[in-house]
Amino acid sequence: MVSKFQNHIISRFPFLAEKKLFLAVSGGLDSMVLLHLMKQLPYEIAVLHCNFQLRGLESFGDQEFIQNYCDQNNIPIITTHFDTKAFAEDYKLSTQVAARELRYSWFYEQLEEQHFDYILTAHHADDNLETFIINLTRGTGLEGLTGIPEQNDKVIRPLLPFSREEISNYAQENAIEWREDSSNASNKYLRNKIRHDLVPILKEINPNFLHAFQKTQSYLQESKEMVEDASIMIYQRVAKEMGEDIHFDLLQLKKLPNYKSYLYEWLKEFGFSAWNDIYDLINGQSGKQVFSEEFRLLKNRETLILSPLSEIEEEQEVQINEGDTEVNFPLKLKLCNVGHISLGSNKAIFVDAEKIQFPLTLRKWNEGDVFYPFGMNGKSKKVSKLFKDEKLSLIEKEKTWLLCSDNLIVWVVGIRQDERFKIKNTTNKILKIELQ
Repeated sequence: MVSKFQNHIISRFPFLAEKKLFLAVSGGLDSMVLLHLMKQLPYEIAVLHCNFQLRGLESFGDQEFIQNYCDQNNIPIITTHFDTKAFAEDYKLSTQVAARELRYSWFYEQLEEQHFDYILTAHHADDNLETFIINLTRGTGLEGLTGIPEQNDKVIRPLLPFSREEISNYAQENAIEWREDSSNASNKYLRNKIRHDLVPILKEINPNFLHAFQKTQSYLQESKEMVEDASIMIYQRVAKEMGEDIHFDLLQLKKLPNYKSYLYEWLKEFGFSAWNDIYDLINGQSGKQVFSEEFRLLKNRETLILSPLSEIEEEQEVQINEGDTEVNFPLKLKLCNVGHISLGSNKAIFVDAEKIQFPLTLRKWNEGDVFYPFGMNGKSKKVSKLFKDEKLSLIEKEKTWLLCSDNLIVWVVGIRQDERFKIKNTTNKILKIELQ
């Protein structure tokens, strides 16, 4: 098994050569075999062990066992312990999920603090099968059916091609000691029920079931990669990235016979889960929206707009004092006195400096705001009506700022200047305000 394991690492993970590697070791059969194998190969290794304090003295026995093994074999080791039950209660998580979050968070902290490169875990082929079945029972897509990835960022799982039987045989042949987790014998957890009751039946039906499953997963992985390639190609036709926002053309999207699948591929990484609500947006009323924790999806006429949730408070105001030549937050503005005006644009205005009262104020618009649009001969207009005429989406409205002087709107920034501050023949001093 050593040569097979070494060949697998050289073939699949050649970049590990001369890297510093942590091994996540619980003290159980799988992780002790991983440690024994890696100890025989020319890699710089150290051990990480988490004591979750879930099995009383047994948990501390695991920690002592691993500490003694590493000391006897001159392997560096770092241990920690967690109050996992308290963490699970505080964050309303299951014990298993809480342990996973604590474990991986600590792993990444150690990578950074100790300047190591990767973490190796002892997940194997039977773990992969169990994960597949768990995902299948809960309902999943291709991503869930492809099981445990052999690499996920800095986490690498070099034992995935090996079965539990191979690992157990290797341990017995090499007289490897390990600690048996008593909770593995209980059918309290779904994974244990599948391991003890369902998988043996599947292997009885087909003694080569695990091998057949691995072939099936390789086919599913190929299908997943093909879907991802198609998703990228269609994205380039349907989506347009505009700053932090992404605009999806619904007219183009609805031409696709399976557009819901594409939407899922594009949006899953943004934390959305209310997929039926998202699909309803496509034929829903303009203005409807769906939220994830950090993003929003808005239906705006024939466009879906994906944008990050704003971190700027609606009521926030920024003052611009006399003599300021630049503003860097929340917008980038440049102010300077000029001797003449040039061709106007939405990105710059020229105002009569003697009509301006400092400090100027940048603020978000409010319902009921009124100004006098440049070129309308002194007629007033609600800012909300301007937005409607300009066909701004809800997101664009929320991102719009007003530049004000003594509570009077000087500029709906980037859209329209106010008539009351325009340059006249009698103007002595011209102030140029430009949106960078």
